[in-house]
Amino acid sequence: MEERTRAYLRGRFGDYYRRAELTPPPDTSEREWGYIPWTSGPGTTMVRHRSLLDLGSIDDFLARERPRHVYFSAGRYDDPSASSMGEKGWRSSDLVFDLDADHLPSVSPGEDTYAEMLAACKDALGRLLDFLESDFGFEDLTVVFSGSRGYHVHVRDRDVRRLDRQSRREIVDYVRGIGLEFDALVEEEAVGGTAGRSSPAHKRTLPTEGGWGGRAHEHIVAIVEELLALEESEAIERLTEYEGIGDGKAEAALRAMGSNTDQLRAGNVDIHPAFLSVAKALVEEVVERDDAPIDEPVTTDTNRLIRLPGSLHGGSGLAVRRIDRDELSAFDPLVDAVPETFVGHEITVDVSEEVAGELNGDSFTFSEGVHSVPEYLGVFLMARGRAEKGQE
Repeated sequence: MEERTRAYLRGRFGDYYRRAELTPPPDTSEREWGYIPWTSGPGTTMVRHRSLLDLGSIDDFLARERPRHVYFSAGRYDDPSASSMGEKGWRSSDLVFDLDADHLPSVSPGEDTYAEMLAACKDALGRLLDFLESDFGFEDLTVVFSGSRGYHVHVRDRDVRRLDRQSRREIVDYVRGIGLEFDALVEEEAVGGTAGRSSPAHKRTLPTEGGWGGRAHEHIVAIVEELLALEESEAIERLTEYEGIGDGKAEAALRAMGSNTDQLRAGNVDIHPAFLSVAKALVEEVVERDDAPIDEPVTTDTNRLIRLPGSLHGGSGLAVRRIDRDELSAFDPLVDAVPETFVGHEITVDVSEEVAGELNGDSFTFSEGVHSVPEYLGVFLMARGRAEKGQE
């Protein structure tokens, strides 16, 4: 990044912060603060181990320093400005989740557009929130667009603040479906002896709602209904796509589905040995489909620094935007995270190579060279390293 570009962005970030009204996290004075300034050179320099006492008021600090990035700690400490973690005196930590579009298994960076990547990440966010609210019953949640490639969720329910890393690891494993097995989801019940045998038979059922069991049951019922709506040959062909399901087992499973739909809707997956194999394969499928692919180290780290909502992301020029829960479905990061400070002005930028995309409701395509563009777009391209500030 050229010095002229860096100076321009720092100046305009300062203009944003002088007008912005940020709401800091609770227990502000107990948290560590860090930031990355607009330093020259190819790397970045993190300034951390700062307390609110060191910075002064957040608003004054941001307007004065105009940082490229700004962070606060998930942890609360006796002495947040101590230079080592051991000396800080840990008290408690928020439970933080990070979803990054670049890391989603359904996303192909370089092939999917930025908008497509963010849409996939928002879909993963919905799955994560379902786990946190429905399965765990968390209530004090703050949802934040990261300003670049994904979303953060801060959980501050009192019961989670003192959880250690191992307990947080167990929450991670649950939302990722790690180690989840069919036998752990089903409930096994003895239903009495069979003719000529003294030992009882067992019926295996899935919960019809709630948790991974409920998700698995919903998926199994949906797939069964799809299969029964197909021609028999087509349904058998589809069943044989699952590992370990041959033609004979597929035919037997399909017959069992057709004659036991009420049992399946009630959660009984033990309608036939052949169908049990199908049910196990569908449980594996639902884990792959419904897990929340979070950045695991963020959640297990009780000392993690996370972006300040309301601040600007120095790699995009977009705002780190807090999102009200009832507004999440309508939230469009490429419109709603565009800072008003950068709207309504044109600037000149020198684009380094052809670039295309969409921002603030408009599509754009620019060839290499000098162009006059809306300032929000120019800031976006410069922050992402796709353009330098041109001569006005």
